[in-house]
Amino acid sequence: MKNLNIKQLFTQYKMLALLIAIVLIWAFFSWKTEGGFITPRNLSNLMRQMSITGIVACGMALVIIAGEIDLSVGSLLGLLGGVAAVLDVTHHLPLPVNLMLVLALGLLIGLFNGYLTAYMKIPSFIVGLGGMLAYRGIVLGVTGGTTVAPVSADMVYLGQGYLSATTGVLLGIALFALAVFLTWQQRNKRAQHGLDVAPLWRDGIKIAAIAAVLLAFVMTFNSYEGIPLPVLLLLVLLGIFSYMTTQTVFGRRIYAVGSNMEATRLSGINVNAIKLWIFGIMGLMCALAGLINTARLAAGSPSAGTSGELDAIAACFIGGTSMRGGSGTVYGALIGALVMASLDNGMSMLDVDTYWQMIVKGCILTLAVWVDVSTRSARR
Repeated sequence: MKNLNIKQLFTQYKMLALLIAIVLIWAFFSWKTEGGFITPRNLSNLMRQMSITGIVACGMALVIIAGEIDLSVGSLLGLLGGVAAVLDVTHHLPLPVNLMLVLALGLLIGLFNGYLTAYMKIPSFIVGLGGMLAYRGIVLGVTGGTTVAPVSADMVYLGQGYLSATTGVLLGIALFALAVFLTWQQRNKRAQHGLDVAPLWRDGIKIAAIAAVLLAFVMTFNSYEGIPLPVLLLLVLLGIFSYMTTQTVFGRRIYAVGSNMEATRLSGINVNAIKLWIFGIMGLMCALAGLINTARLAAGSPSAGTSGELDAIAACFIGGTSMRGGSGTVYGALIGALVMASLDNGMSMLDVDTYWQMIVKGCILTLAVWVDVSTRSARR
C-alpha cells in the first residue's frame, strides 16, 4: 500500500519531480565543475544545444501520443540540414527562399511517411526504420559525403544570433503578462461553469514563481549575449503546440487516437487523416531542427542528426509521454530534452568517456519507461 501511494504521488506531481531532478543535476555538475556549469555562457550554450532536440521532441510527442513512433527523424534532420547547406553554398539561394523550400520538403516527406503508415498500413516502426537508412543514404549523396561549408552569414545568424537586451526584457514582460491573462481567464471560465476555483493565494504563488523564473531567465541570458534565437523559436513552438493540444479539436483527437483508435474511428473521426498530419508536422519539425543545426554549425554535415531520434524519443519518455499512447505533454517533452542536454553538457565538461555517456543515457531512458509502466499500474 505504501509503495502504491508513492507511485500515485509521483504520478500526480511528475513535472515537479522532473524539475527537482534538473535542479539536482545542475547542482551536481556545478559542484564538480566549480561553478563552471551554471555560468551564463555555458547555460546559453546548453540551451542552444537543447533547442535542436527540443524542436524534434515537439513533433515526436504528438507522434507517440497518437500511438505511433518515428525512427527516421535523426536521418531526416541531417538530410534537410544538408539540403539547406547545398542550396545556400552551392546555389546561393536567398535565405527566405531556402527556408521555404526546406520547410516544404520536410512537410512533404513527413506526409509521405504518414501516408505509408495511415493509408498503406505499414507499421510506423518499419516506415521509420526504412527512412532512417534511406534518408541517411540520400544525405550522403546530396553532400557527396563531405561537409558543405561555409554557409552564408544570414543563415549562421539563425543558429548563432541573439536578441538584444532590451528585446529580451520586453519578451519577458510579454510572457509574464500572458501568464497573468491565462490564469485570470482560467479562473473566469471555471467560475462561469460552476466549477471549483483555486484559492487566489495559490494562483498568486504560481504567478510569483513564473515571474521569478522569467526574471532569472532574462537576466542570465542578458548577462552574456542575450537570448539565443533558437531558444526563442523553441518558446514560440511551445506556445503553439501547447495551445493546439489543449484548446483545439485536432489536439483532442490526437489523444483520442492514441487512447483508443478503434473507438475513435467508430465515433466518426477520420483516424487516417489525423495520423497523416501528425507525421506531416513531424517532418516540418525535422526541417526546422535541420536548419537550426546547420546554422549553428555553420556547415552541413553528412553525419548531422546521428542518434537524434533516440534523444527525441528519450526526451518524450522522460517528460512523461506514455509509450502506450494517449497521454503526454509537449512541455513535458521539452523538460525531458533539457534533462538530456544537461547530462550531455555536464558529462562533456567533466571529460566523461563517450561510452559512459551512452550508458548513462540508456539507463535513464529505461528508468523513464519503467516509471511510465509503474505509474500506469498505480492508476488502475
